[in-house]
Amino acid sequence: MAGLYIHIPFCKRKCAYCDFISFAGREDFLPYTAALITEMRLYAPLLKEKRFETVFIGGGTPSLLPAWLVKRILGEARECFSISDGAEITIECNPESVSEAKLSEYLSAGVNRLSIGMQSADNAVLAAIGRLHDREGFLSAFELAKKAGFTNINIDIMHGIQKQTCESYLDSLRLAASLGAAHISSYSLILEEHTPLYEAVSSGKAILPDEDETADMQDAGIELLESLGYHRYEISNFAKSGFECRHNINYWNNGDYLGLGAAAHSALHIRDKWVRFRNHETIEEYVKALGEGKLPLAETQEVEREDEMFECVMMGLRKLEGVSRAEFEARFGIDPVEQYAAAVSAATLDGMMEVTEERMKLTRRGLDFQNEVLLNFM
Repeated sequence: MAGLYIHIPFCKRKCAYCDFISFAGREDFLPYTAALITEMRLYAPLLKEKRFETVFIGGGTPSLLPAWLVKRILGEARECFSISDGAEITIECNPESVSEAKLSEYLSAGVNRLSIGMQSADNAVLAAIGRLHDREGFLSAFELAKKAGFTNINIDIMHGIQKQTCESYLDSLRLAASLGAAHISSYSLILEEHTPLYEAVSSGKAILPDEDETADMQDAGIELLESLGYHRYEISNFAKSGFECRHNINYWNNGDYLGLGAAAHSALHIRDKWVRFRNHETIEEYVKALGEGKLPLAETQEVEREDEMFECVMMGLRKLEGVSRAEFEARFGIDPVEQYAAAVSAATLDGMMEVTEERMKLTRRGLDFQNEVLLNFM
């Protein structure tokens, strides 16, 4: 399985917590789209044998683009690459940047999954983190998506953010479930340096829930979502049966993916080597390279076998089903339980891991302390 990621680095305004590569207030959509198309055409002859089963248009705020440009991008992707007929095709949307007409055009262009960034249903929380929508704006966007014909809709929700209580977080989850969301990504805020929120917290202007409060939110959220029929299949992801995100599962399986666009990352098997590469981060550098007919690569790295094995364990243990021993052995010629015997033994004795004939996976406690468990695997 392979995935195709297309990065749209535009946003109307940067959120206070965001450290993703995105640029606010710009509308140079046409030259950027032209560069994307050139990048696809350069890769096309190199990846003729690769079949892509998922496409993910992320950002930034991809829904800022006019719908006809999204349609153009997806049309070119089909021309350049082998994309499965039943491919999962996702686009990220912010509530304030969608309309019924735009969503209908997405559907006609082949998009079959939406990911809507609600983050919270509490207006005070939304204002504090710099979101441009409120609760009603989100509800309107969700109803427009349903009216357009989308049935596979993910809602992003955060916890551990300022002005948030456990009850307001649970209210956001209840709202998402009541609307019939097929998938809910419920993740904890990571306070990143060089963001406005980091500066506000450092200066005492903003106060976040402490570690215990955040952990309590997570535990209560897991219990609530499971009671509402969502199964937890990855640390921060919950789905109705059959609606797990196939694109992200490919990442967690450490599968092949091609990233297109400014700052996009890729990982591909090339001549039996595992190769990672990333693009230039700025739009200017990215567009300039492609204007000269060159791939916009900033860095390329051939990953050593031992590092590739660790990456498979690190990513695979994010999933509740863990790492398939048979698939790992087919890829590397050795059982992961044998390869990491000491680490597996220590994690099992500590109650952090379970091992069966088919899999090794983290327990509920192990998922809460995944980073500590992984230290023994490094």
